[in-house]
Amino acid sequence: MRQKIAFLRMWPSPPIATSVTHLLMNTFPEFEIETFDIARLIRNDLFTTGINACVVYLMYGIGILRAKRQFNTCFWRTPFIFRRIKKLITKLVSEKEYVFTFQLGSIFDGSVDGVPHFIYTDHTHLENLNYPTFDPSRLFAQRWILLEKTIYHHASMVFTRSTNITNSLIDHYDVPSHKIACVYSGINVIPPNGGVDTHQYLNENILFVGGDWRRKGGDDLVRAFEIVLKCLPDARLTIVGSNPIIDLPNCEVVGNTLVDEVSQYYKKASVFCLPTYQEPFGAVFIEAFSYKLPIVATKIGAIPDFVLDGQNGFLVEPGDVDGLAKALIELISSPEKCAEFGEKGNKLVQERYNWQAVGAAMRESIFAILNS
Repeated sequence: MRQKIAFLRMWPSPPIATSVTHLLMNTFPEFEIETFDIARLIRNDLFTTGINACVVYLMYGIGILRAKRQFNTCFWRTPFIFRRIKKLITKLVSEKEYVFTFQLGSIFDGSVDGVPHFIYTDHTHLENLNYPTFDPSRLFAQRWILLEKTIYHHASMVFTRSTNITNSLIDHYDVPSHKIACVYSGINVIPPNGGVDTHQYLNENILFVGGDWRRKGGDDLVRAFEIVLKCLPDARLTIVGSNPIIDLPNCEVVGNTLVDEVSQYYKKASVFCLPTYQEPFGAVFIEAFSYKLPIVATKIGAIPDFVLDGQNGFLVEPGDVDGLAKALIELISSPEKCAEFGEKGNKLVQERYNWQAVGAAMRESIFAILNS
């Protein structure tokens, strides 16, 4: 019988959960992967969910009633649910022998005494303080933040998807740098087969892909597009994942669509633009690079790791509508520059942002700890 790895994830549905499942299977073929979906297990415990609902309203009720907080988000940020999850995981892992435990995300503490434990995350809660528009009053309870700190300190190693999260772990949570490795991320969609049709750069088509319209800067993009149209009246804007009401010519609002169907819009685009105000990682940027699209984005979070200003795209400050329009006009006006930037972005994906490279970096670090 093969030895086992316990894979702990909150939910099975996000594309990243599926990608990391395949990552573990491909990176550690000598081990069997046993997956635990923590949210599903907790939801099946009516006593725990009922008590925690009461705790949520005691801790965050005013914010929820004023529509400043969401109940579902707050549900997982109470000391009560944190400790219940910890107790559940300890019971599950202690029942069998595992070579190590591997946790996706950093909402719960999946560590168990005596078992090497690894975390792969794209966020910390206090990284929000580095976003210029974040309101500190929206931080979760200090009691929960103190527990969040224990998540990282109990881990044998924390793998991050970007350098800003690495810095946050060091600066906000006092995690020693030797316990952190930035291994980046792969993409969660199937990359295009047979290359990219370079005629797409002649389409003058700006693509936006995002579900949270305001947070991802959708209103700024529309205002910038108004300026673009004055200079380039044939320019087009395609919006995927959101359903804003826009009274402008040459705008196509696709709305929500299946992940597998998004590829057709990447293939028709000339430029990808997501002027977001807050972004844990931004997998859509890497997806856009895989389709050799130049990118216009904001200078926040993980984005400067992969959008290299003036090399594979342009970076502007959040809210800089004029700068956004200028960058879009420069790219749309030059198919040659679009092709050059797109090639450089795609090369970066091939070298760094692929699951094989991520897995190799993880395997080296994990086995160094297991064999120490």
